[in-house]
Amino acid sequence: MKTNLVPVLGINFVNKRINQVVELLFSDIKSNRKSFIVTANPEIVMYAQEHPDYKKIIQSADMVVPDGYGIILASKILNTPIIERVAGYDLMVRLLEQGNENHLKIYLLGGRKETNQKAAANISRHYPHVQIVGSHHGFFDWEKNKITDEIKVTSPDIIFVALGFPKQEQWIARNLDQFSKGLFMGVGGSIDVLAGEVQRAPQFWQKMNLEWFYRLISQPSRWRRMLAIPRFLIQIFKVKLHK
Repeated sequence: MKTNLVPVLGINFVNKRINQVVELLFSDIKSNRKSFIVTANPEIVMYAQEHPDYKKIIQSADMVVPDGYGIILASKILNTPIIERVAGYDLMVRLLEQGNENHLKIYLLGGRKETNQKAAANISRHYPHVQIVGSHHGFFDWEKNKITDEIKVTSPDIIFVALGFPKQEQWIARNLDQFSKGLFMGVGGSIDVLAGEVQRAPQFWQKMNLEWFYRLISQPSRWRRMLAIPRFLIQIFKVKLHK
Protein backbone atom coordinates (compact mmCIF):
# COMPACT_ATOMS: atom_id res chain seq x y z
CA MET A 1 0.00 0.00 0.00
CA LYS A 2 2.96 2.32 0.52
CA THR A 3 3.75 2.67 -3.19
CA ASN A 4 3.25 5.73 -5.39
CA LEU A 5 3.86 8.13 -2.54
CA VAL A 6 4.43 11.88 -2.71
CA PRO A 7 6.08 13.57 0.30
CA VAL A 8 4.71 16.91 1.48
CA LEU A 9 6.49 18.36 4.53
CA GLY A 10 7.40 14.92 5.79
CA ILE A 11 3.98 13.33 5.19
CA ASN A 12 3.75 10.71 2.43
CA PHE A 13 0.54 11.05 0.43
CA VAL A 14 -0.80 8.30 -1.77
CA ASN A 15 -0.78 9.31 -5.43
CA LYS A 16 -3.82 7.48 -6.79
CA ARG A 17 -7.28 8.27 -8.02
CA ILE A 18 -10.17 7.69 -5.68
CA ASN A 19 -11.29 4.56 -7.58
CA GLN A 20 -7.87 3.03 -7.02
CA VAL A 21 -7.86 4.01 -3.34
CA VAL A 22 -11.27 2.41 -2.80
CA GLU A 23 -10.09 -0.73 -4.60
CA LEU A 24 -7.04 -1.01 -2.35
CA LEU A 25 -9.02 -0.42 0.82
CA PHE A 26 -11.74 -2.88 -0.15
CA SER A 27 -9.05 -5.48 -0.85
CA ASP A 28 -7.83 -5.02 2.73
CA ILE A 29 -11.37 -5.39 4.05
CA LYS A 30 -12.01 -8.59 2.08
CA SER A 31 -8.73 -10.04 3.33
CA ASN A 32 -9.53 -9.10 6.95
CA ARG A 33 -6.40 -6.97 7.08
CA LYS A 34 -6.23 -4.18 9.61
CA SER A 35 -5.55 -0.71 8.22
CA PHE A 36 -5.32 2.89 9.43
CA ILE A 37 -6.33 5.61 6.97
CA VAL A 38 -5.71 9.34 7.40
CA THR A 39 -7.41 12.00 5.30
CA ALA A 40 -5.00 14.93 5.61
CA ASN A 41 -5.41 18.55 4.57
CA PRO A 42 -3.03 21.52 5.09
CA GLU A 43 -4.37 22.07 8.63
CA ILE A 44 -3.42 18.53 9.62
CA VAL A 45 -0.01 18.77 7.96
CA MET A 46 0.77 22.02 9.77
CA TYR A 47 -0.41 20.61 13.09
CA ALA A 48 1.89 17.65 12.50
CA GLN A 49 4.82 20.03 11.88
CA GLU A 50 4.24 21.62 15.26
CA HIS A 51 3.49 18.41 17.19
CA PRO A 52 6.13 15.68 16.57
CA ASP A 53 4.14 12.97 18.39
CA TYR A 54 1.16 13.59 16.14
CA LYS A 55 3.40 13.58 13.08
CA LYS A 56 4.65 10.12 14.06
CA ILE A 57 1.05 8.94 14.25
CA ILE A 58 0.32 10.25 10.75
CA GLN A 59 3.51 8.68 9.43
CA SER A 60 2.52 5.34 10.96
CA ALA A 61 -0.74 5.20 8.98
CA ASP A 62 -1.13 2.64 6.21
CA MET A 63 -2.41 5.32 3.85
CA VAL A 64 -2.60 9.11 3.90
CA VAL A 65 -4.90 10.57 1.26
CA PRO A 66 -4.78 14.19 0.01
CA ASP A 67 -7.96 15.71 1.42
CA GLY A 68 -7.74 19.36 0.43
CA TYR A 69 -6.73 21.23 -2.70
CA GLY A 70 -3.87 22.82 -0.78
CA ILE A 71 -2.10 19.45 -0.76
CA ILE A 72 -2.54 19.11 -4.52
CA LEU A 73 -1.26 22.64 -5.07
CA ALA A 74 1.75 22.00 -2.83
CA SER A 75 2.64 18.85 -4.74
CA LYS A 76 2.60 20.82 -8.00
CA ILE A 77 4.77 23.58 -6.55
CA LEU A 78 7.27 20.91 -5.45
CA ASN A 79 7.24 19.37 -8.95
CA THR A 80 5.84 16.07 -7.64
CA PRO A 81 2.20 16.46 -8.66
CA ILE A 82 -0.49 14.34 -7.06
CA ILE A 83 -2.98 13.31 -9.72
CA GLU A 84 -6.21 13.75 -7.77
CA ARG A 85 -7.66 15.09 -4.56
CA VAL A 86 -9.32 12.37 -2.50
CA ALA A 87 -11.79 14.19 -0.29
CA GLY A 88 -12.48 12.47 3.01
CA TYR A 89 -16.25 12.76 2.63
CA ASP A 90 -16.15 11.33 -0.90
CA LEU A 91 -14.01 8.43 0.29
CA MET A 92 -16.39 7.75 3.17
CA VAL A 93 -19.36 7.69 0.77
CA ARG A 94 -17.55 5.37 -1.62
CA LEU A 95 -16.78 3.00 1.24
CA LEU A 96 -20.42 3.09 2.29
CA GLU A 97 -21.39 2.23 -1.29
CA GLN A 98 -19.03 -0.74 -1.15
CA GLY A 99 -20.50 -1.60 2.22
CA ASN A 100 -23.98 -1.58 0.75
CA GLU A 101 -22.99 -3.82 -2.13
CA ASN A 102 -21.15 -6.28 0.08
CA HIS A 103 -23.20 -6.17 3.30
CA LEU A 104 -20.27 -4.82 5.31
CA LYS A 105 -20.43 -4.08 9.03
CA ILE A 106 -19.85 -0.49 10.17
CA TYR A 107 -19.11 1.07 13.55
CA LEU A 108 -19.64 4.83 13.91
CA LEU A 109 -17.70 6.63 16.63
CA GLY A 110 -17.88 10.36 17.26
CA GLY A 111 -19.96 13.50 17.05
CA ARG A 112 -22.61 14.64 19.45
CA LYS A 113 -25.07 11.97 20.55
CA GLU A 114 -27.87 13.39 18.39
CA THR A 115 -25.53 13.85 15.42
CA ASN A 116 -24.27 10.28 15.71
CA GLN A 117 -27.83 8.95 15.82
CA LYS A 118 -28.90 11.01 12.80
CA ALA A 119 -25.85 9.91 10.81
CA ALA A 120 -26.50 6.25 11.66
CA ALA A 121 -30.17 6.62 10.66
CA ASN A 122 -29.24 8.26 7.34
CA ILE A 123 -26.68 5.55 6.58
CA SER A 124 -29.36 2.91 7.19
CA ARG A 125 -31.79 4.82 4.98
CA HIS A 126 -29.47 5.38 2.03
CA TYR A 127 -27.40 2.18 2.35
CA PRO A 128 -29.91 -0.40 3.60
CA HIS A 129 -27.55 -3.37 3.24
CA VAL A 130 -24.89 -1.82 5.45
CA GLN A 131 -24.96 -3.33 8.91
CA ILE A 132 -24.41 -0.71 11.59
CA VAL A 133 -23.22 -2.99 14.37
CA GLY A 134 -22.51 -0.23 16.87
CA SER A 135 -22.15 3.49 17.45
CA HIS A 136 -21.06 5.85 20.19
CA HIS A 137 -20.92 9.62 20.51
CA GLY A 138 -17.57 11.39 20.78
CA PHE A 139 -17.87 12.66 24.35
CA PHE A 140 -16.48 9.89 26.51
CA ASP A 141 -13.80 9.28 29.12
CA TRP A 142 -10.79 7.88 27.27
CA GLU A 143 -9.70 5.96 30.36
CA LYS A 144 -13.09 4.55 31.33
CA ASN A 145 -15.21 3.26 28.45
CA LYS A 146 -16.19 -0.01 26.80
CA ILE A 147 -15.91 1.17 23.21
CA THR A 148 -12.96 -1.04 22.28
CA ASP A 149 -14.67 -4.06 23.85
CA GLU A 150 -17.83 -3.35 21.85
CA ILE A 151 -15.87 -3.00 18.62
CA LYS A 152 -14.06 -6.28 19.24
CA VAL A 153 -17.31 -8.11 19.98
CA THR A 154 -19.18 -6.73 16.96
CA SER A 155 -16.14 -7.16 14.65
CA PRO A 156 -16.95 -4.38 12.14
CA ASP A 157 -15.29 -4.17 8.74
CA ILE A 158 -15.03 -0.37 8.86
CA ILE A 159 -14.72 1.92 11.87
CA PHE A 160 -15.39 5.57 11.09
CA VAL A 161 -13.90 7.78 13.83
CA ALA A 162 -15.32 11.31 13.89
CA LEU A 163 -13.54 12.96 16.80
CA GLY A 164 -11.89 15.71 14.76
CA PHE A 165 -8.15 15.97 14.40
CA PRO A 166 -5.89 15.35 16.26
CA LYS A 167 -8.10 13.29 18.59
CA GLN A 168 -9.42 10.85 16.00
CA GLU A 169 -5.95 9.84 14.82
CA GLN A 170 -4.69 9.73 18.40
CA TRP A 171 -7.56 7.46 19.42
CA ILE A 172 -6.95 5.11 16.51
CA ALA A 173 -3.20 4.93 17.14
CA ARG A 174 -3.75 4.36 20.83
CA ASN A 175 -6.23 1.51 20.36
CA LEU A 176 -5.27 -0.07 17.04
CA ASP A 177 -3.20 -2.87 18.58
CA GLN A 178 -6.28 -4.18 20.36
CA PHE A 179 -7.94 -5.20 17.11
CA SER A 180 -7.19 -7.98 14.65
CA LYS A 181 -9.13 -6.56 11.68
CA GLY A 182 -10.97 -3.50 10.44
CA LEU A 183 -10.39 -0.36 8.39
CA PHE A 184 -10.00 2.57 10.81
CA MET A 185 -10.50 5.98 9.25
CA GLY A 186 -10.76 9.45 10.78
CA VAL A 187 -13.65 11.28 9.15
CA GLY A 188 -13.89 14.51 11.17
CA GLY A 189 -16.82 16.74 10.24
CA SER A 190 -18.11 14.30 7.62
CA ILE A 191 -20.41 12.91 10.28
CA ASP A 192 -22.15 16.31 10.44
CA VAL A 193 -22.75 16.16 6.69
CA LEU A 194 -24.05 12.60 6.91
CA ALA A 195 -26.36 13.68 9.71
CA GLY A 196 -27.73 16.48 7.53
CA GLU A 197 -26.61 19.16 9.99
CA VAL A 198 -24.00 20.70 7.66
CA GLN A 199 -24.33 21.16 3.92
CA ARG A 200 -21.40 20.29 1.73
CA ALA A 201 -20.27 22.86 -0.82
CA PRO A 202 -22.19 22.73 -4.14
CA GLN A 203 -20.47 21.07 -7.09
CA PHE A 204 -19.50 24.44 -8.59
CA TRP A 205 -17.43 25.33 -5.53
CA GLN A 206 -15.88 21.86 -5.46
CA LYS A 207 -14.90 22.01 -9.12
CA MET A 208 -13.35 25.45 -8.63
CA ASN A 209 -11.30 24.05 -5.71
CA LEU A 210 -13.00 26.56 -3.42
CA GLU A 211 -14.74 24.18 -1.06
CA TRP A 212 -12.58 25.51 1.77
CA PHE A 213 -13.83 29.05 1.05
CA TYR A 214 -17.45 27.89 1.00
CA ARG A 215 -16.95 26.26 4.40
CA LEU A 216 -15.44 29.48 5.72
CA ILE A 217 -18.45 31.49 4.52
CA SER A 218 -20.86 28.92 5.93
CA GLN A 219 -18.97 28.56 9.21
CA PRO A 220 -17.16 31.86 9.95
CA SER A 221 -15.93 30.44 13.26
CA ARG A 222 -13.45 28.37 11.24
CA TRP A 223 -11.38 31.43 10.28
CA ARG A 224 -8.65 30.72 12.85
CA ARG A 225 -8.21 27.20 11.51
CA MET A 226 -8.01 28.57 7.96
CA LEU A 227 -4.90 30.55 8.92
CA ALA A 228 -3.04 27.26 8.62
CA ILE A 229 -3.39 27.41 4.83
CA PRO A 230 -1.17 30.48 4.19
CA ARG A 231 1.34 29.20 6.78
CA PHE A 232 1.35 25.87 4.97
CA LEU A 233 2.03 27.49 1.60
CA ILE A 234 4.85 29.59 3.07
CA GLN A 235 6.50 26.38 4.27
CA ILE A 236 6.03 24.81 0.84
CA PHE A 237 7.71 27.75 -0.91
CA LYS A 238 10.59 27.57 1.62
CA VAL A 239 11.11 23.93 0.67
CA LYS A 240 10.90 24.86 -3.01
CA LEU A 241 13.51 27.59 -2.62
CA HIS A 242 15.78 25.30 -0.61
CA LYS A 243 15.65 22.71 -3.38
